[in-house]
Amino acid sequence: MKRLHFVFFFLLTLACWTNIYAQQAPIRVACVGNSITEGYGLGDSTYPAALQRILGPAYEVRNYGLGGRTLLKSGDHPYWKEPAFQEVQQWNPQIVIIELGTNDSKPWNWKDSLHFKTDYLEFVEVFKRLPAHPQIYLCLPPPSFSDKFGIRNQVIKAQEIPIIKQVARLEHVHVINLYKGMKHEAAHFYDGIHPDKVGAVHMAAYIARQLKLPHAQPQ
Repeated sequence: MKRLHFVFFFLLTLACWTNIYAQQAPIRVACVGNSITEGYGLGDSTYPAALQRILGPAYEVRNYGLGGRTLLKSGDHPYWKEPAFQEVQQWNPQIVIIELGTNDSKPWNWKDSLHFKTDYLEFVEVFKRLPAHPQIYLCLPPPSFSDKFGIRNQVIKAQEIPIIKQVARLEHVHVINLYKGMKHEAAHFYDGIHPDKVGAVHMAAYIARQLKLPHAQPQ
């Protein structure tokens, strides 16, 4: 009987400590994307860093952005082939924010546009299969205020965005409309493609307002 009581007490204590740890462990937020997420030219003043400040210590935001990367597997620099793609899966985030598509609009990438939908569907499925069953947010790419680097705003607006919306509906995931949210921010896109420090803060604030946060609200 004493042994039974000891086992019961041990399990109860373990359950209590597990519950306390679960309450204290920050919610993992992964920002997956291209140079806009990475923060090209911004140093530590990226949108994920600003998002971390907005959400506070109840969340851990990690930046998995990589410059020049595409969603298309056939793109010149596909995100699929990067170590970061494996690293973000291993981290098992509870919230995933995907911001890809800008580099796909380049002529040499968009020539394979017929695969954009199927590749995006598969990309989302990778994250849906994670043990954490994360909330997933697909960002509609922000406007391109310049045609630098071959990026084409008309392709983003007229072709990519409708496909991304369709993927979100099919996969039952959320959409964050950065195209709408940043369309009046041209002054804060220093080269017409990448947000400056102010633009990154505005982007983070816009994203934070769209998140359906499981345990806390933005500070």
